[in-house]
Amino acid sequence: VQLVESGGGLVQPGGSLRLSCEASGLAFSSYVMTWYRQAPGKERELVASISSFGRNTNYADSVKGRFTVSRDNSKKMVYLQMNSLKPEDTAVYYCNARRGAKLDYWGQGTQVTVSS
Repeated sequence: VQLVESGGGLVQPGGSLRLSCEASGLAFSSYVMTWYRQAPGKERELVASISSFGRNTNYADSVKGRFTVSRDNSKKMVYLQMNSLKPEDTAVYYCNARRGAKLDYWGQGTQVTVSS
C-alpha cells in the first residue's frame, strides 16, 4: 500500500492550495480517507475526512468553510482544497486511509507553509 501526497508549498495568507493524495495497492473505495496535519511542537490533528463513497464529510472547526475534501474513486485520489489560508494552517499534511480497526495506512506528508 502506498499513499503519496502532493501539492504542498509556500503560499501567502489568504491564498489557496490544493493537496492531492494518490493511493495504490488497496481497495480504495472501501476506505475512509482522512487528512491530518501536524505543526511543529504540536500533536497531529484531524483536518477533514470523507467516507468511502464521498457521501459524508467531517471537518475540524478551525477549517470549516475554508477547506473542502473530495475524492475520485475511479482514480484512487483524495483531495483537499484549502482556501483563505492562515499562518496557523502551516503544518505537514498527511493522507490517511482506514478501514475498520486494523487497516490503517499513512502517506509521507507534504509541507504547507503560509507566510508573507
